[in-house]
Amino acid sequence: MGYKVLIVDDSTTMRKIVMRSLRQAGISVAEVKEAGDGVQGMEALKQGEVDLILSDVNMPNMNGLEFVEKVRQELGDKPPIVMITTEGGEDFIAQALSKGANGYIKKPFTPEKIQEVVGPFLH
Repeated sequence: MGYKVLIVDDSTTMRKIVMRSLRQAGISVAEVKEAGDGVQGMEALKQGEVDLILSDVNMPNMNGLEFVEKVRQELGDKPPIVMITTEGGEDFIAQALSKGANGYIKKPFTPEKIQEVVGPFLH
């Protein structure tokens, strides 16, 4: 068994790095859905449930904060959403958490950091 993960980031390279880091962190991933922004992320969620969403913040069309808000409006508390961002300010983090994000990981990150932040949501 593995987890279904949605990675939302406007950088294809970053999505691949996140995917690789999940595997290096020992997280069993059965399926990965990818989206380039929040709009595509919402479309991907209509295709079926996921166990975890990892989302960038700075994206075109619908940014990460808008995406989190929309997911929470439509799906409630599940699935857990972890923001992956270069924005490390406390104001930003408080805003993301208040909109419904469950945690955050600052770029650059290590597989250990992914395991530390994401692991508790998957067990």
